[in-house]
Amino acid sequence: MASKAVITGVADTAVGKLEGSTSLGLQAEAAAAAVADAGLSLGDIDGVLCGYSFTEPHLMLSSVVSEFLGITPSYSIAVQAGGATACAQVMQAAALIEAGICRHVLAVCGDNRLTGMSRDRAVAALSEVGHAQFERPYGISVPSAYALVAQRYMFEYGVTLEHLAGVAVAHRRHAMRNPKAQMRQPITLEDVAKSKPISTPLRLLDCCLISDGGAAVVVSAADAAQDTRKRRIDILGAGQMNTHEHIVASPSLTDFGCKQSSAQAFGRAGVKPADIDVAEIYDSFTITLLAELESIGFFARGEAGPAILSGALDLDGRLPCNTHGGLLSYAHSGAAGGMFHVVEAVRQLRGEANGRQVADPELAFVHGDGGILSAHCSLVLGRN
Repeated sequence: MASKAVITGVADTAVGKLEGSTSLGLQAEAAAAAVADAGLSLGDIDGVLCGYSFTEPHLMLSSVVSEFLGITPSYSIAVQAGGATACAQVMQAAALIEAGICRHVLAVCGDNRLTGMSRDRAVAALSEVGHAQFERPYGISVPSAYALVAQRYMFEYGVTLEHLAGVAVAHRRHAMRNPKAQMRQPITLEDVAKSKPISTPLRLLDCCLISDGGAAVVVSAADAAQDTRKRRIDILGAGQMNTHEHIVASPSLTDFGCKQSSAQAFGRAGVKPADIDVAEIYDSFTITLLAELESIGFFARGEAGPAILSGALDLDGRLPCNTHGGLLSYAHSGAAGGMFHVVEAVRQLRGEANGRQVADPELAFVHGDGGILSAHCSLVLGRN
């Protein structure tokens, strides 16, 4: 199935601790590299979608980035949907292309959260997601909210601490094959179990990294992509669902909007979960990925944990997942964390994931979620 909107360029910067980096500099580096990867020039870009930044916030960040790049796109807007931002940018870019508004849209994210934020500022940011009246006064934070999800999920579906640890270990195995990954030293189930408690039942190695880094994607009209440099990747389907913002208003602690957003994406692409060859799914915490794997339909309720321990997420497993190492071991720099997943999916479909390549993938699934499993966006990408 061909699509009107295709991904023609991708790039990400170095990740980890990048002394002297800035959010704007990382976005510019990623943007220029993605445009070059597509075989285009910055002057070809007529749409810019920019993710938000904690270290360099601005009411019109997309305009700031465009100005920094020296371009004057006919469409420019900033996007802010937490961890769903990157997938939402790709979905919006495809809509702009299909509506005939743009021909080449640059979607870019970047932040220097590791070197650009103090510990106090980072902790404050983790608490800002809480409801000002009903949650923050009682000490809510992002990890503690996800810990509530983990506790409920363990109670209802028999998920164990070992199952959660299996997610972290599987991601580290992938990262060990990726020379760019922030964390590459091997870890064991015992290492996860012994890591520092963060919010019961989550431990340090159940939590995503804090990183500097940027990533970008170029989405083009199919008829404008004939002469681009690399194999173009079809955007076959996309979907979104927002069920709540604050955990106190969540309709469920075990059933999330990824079920609806992925169903939309699969339906529009005309495929089903079993057709997917490689998946890149948001993994802010180990419970995030485990719960989403089951809500999306890749595994039945209560089955993901045992399957992960048996190697289901490995390169030769039932569902190779987060093959770059994910947020748990590759890097997480805000909105760019989700864009790393998009970039990795494209590289897998192009056959460019050296050392961690899934055998001959034709379909990839990418998912991002923002807040406390609040905003969800799913993509189905296909090899052209």
